[in-house]
Amino acid sequence: MSGPSVGVVFRPQSPPEQLPAVVDAAERAGVAELWLWEDCFLAGGLSTAAVALARSERLHVGVGLLPVPLRNPALAAMEIATLARLFPGRFRPALGHGVLDWMGQVGARADSPMTLLAEYTGAVRALLRGEQVDVAGEYVRLDRVALDGPPREVPPVLVGARGPRTLRLSGRLADGVVLDAGLDTDDVRDALLETSADRPRDAGAFHVVCYVAVGSHTSDLAHWTSATAAAYGEAGADSVVFVPPAGDPDPTRLIEAIGRPGAG
Repeated sequence: MSGPSVGVVFRPQSPPEQLPAVVDAAERAGVAELWLWEDCFLAGGLSTAAVALARSERLHVGVGLLPVPLRNPALAAMEIATLARLFPGRFRPALGHGVLDWMGQVGARADSPMTLLAEYTGAVRALLRGEQVDVAGEYVRLDRVALDGPPREVPPVLVGARGPRTLRLSGRLADGVVLDAGLDTDDVRDALLETSADRPRDAGAFHVVCYVAVGSHTSDLAHWTSATAAAYGEAGADSVVFVPPAGDPDPTRLIEAIGRPGAG
């Protein structure tokens, strides 16, 4: 049994001008995945994902997560479909509640974030499958909406989750889950039990992404990342993604640690 796919995060605190060089380094080192996310009010996740995908040839790029209150689901599906068509098989979007205080700042905070996320996830996945969506939900209202050009290779839509209700939602409605940093391997096992609680029996593959925070003074980084990835893989992670410290967000040291010797 092979181990999990391993990746790094390019934090939104990093200047976007640095992204091309980071992508080049990850590609040379044989790093499998690069993940981005959206923090208000920094770089946009979809625009930076487009740059990373266009700059690379084999790198898998994820955005975990996209705060659902910020975009109409039809627009989100249009943007995701565009990247999936341009770079088939290499883009993984993840949806989530977003930081509620930030959502309040922009006038988009929902009274029921769980209802919004459930309606939104279902609508986006259906649109990406090429379906016409008619829904009059509490938050999502679409009238005969369908993508003119849905992707032939439909990307998995993941959900970022922490609490048990969102974990169960991810298992019920999504193609996978992104687990935030701060969980140990026992926590991951417990979280995956929650995702399986309401998962339909006929559901397809469920991809598990685990973020793992890296301390600024971690010694012997290559050994630590290798052992950590193996441990999280045994706990059920399909992708283990290392997150550099907020105070030192440059992932170059991580890329060098986890890269395959001679990959470039």
